[in-house]
Amino acid sequence: IMTYLNETQLKTVQPAARLCTSAQPSRDVTLFRHDRTRFFRLLGLFCGGQFLFWTYLGHFAYTGLRDTGSATEKGRAKTSTTTTGLAGMWSFEMNLGSNTWRFGFTLGCLTVGAVIVGLGALFCSRSVSQVVLHRGGKMVTVSTQSLLGPDRGRRITVPLSQVACHAHRHESPSFIPLRVKGHKFYFLLDKEGTVNNARLFDSTVGAYRPL
Repeated sequence: IMTYLNETQLKTVQPAARLCTSAQPSRDVTLFRHDRTRFFRLLGLFCGGQFLFWTYLGHFAYTGLRDTGSATEKGRAKTSTTTTGLAGMWSFEMNLGSNTWRFGFTLGCLTVGAVIVGLGALFCSRSVSQVVLHRGGKMVTVSTQSLLGPDRGRRITVPLSQVACHAHRHESPSFIPLRVKGHKFYFLLDKEGTVNNARLFDSTVGAYRPL
């Protein structure tokens, strides 16, 4: 009877031990990798070009437009812009050189350029290039993409208990949302990337935890 009980206990303990060993690797394991250097370089060029364009447009609006408020009636007729509505039902004149239009248009151009650059930088800083589970399974390093090329992004090393996926990788259509405690926005794992160890990923980084 004692022999039978010992064999039964060993059968129940061994699977748990194997699971604990698989979740605590003896070396660093790269769970996810996705290199999109070319795409983010093109994104950087696009954002830079947009910023230069809108900055130039804002500079032109600030220096090129002139206030015609104190001009003569003849001068106003030449410099003012008349806008006519549908079938001539309404029309009005706009003095595009007035301070309101000049400063407003300049500020609007600079705002659009800054928003484009900010959104590009935010998307880049939240796109994950690599997730590494360190030896022992207690620490995780999340590396992000960079506009400057590979291995130039941020590296965030936190305990595994501070990392969670709020959607299973099979449920997410394009990106896997990864939450890291202490950071406001989600980190995005592109599903076109490679999950090297799906079972270990689901039981560690891909598991849901309340943060």
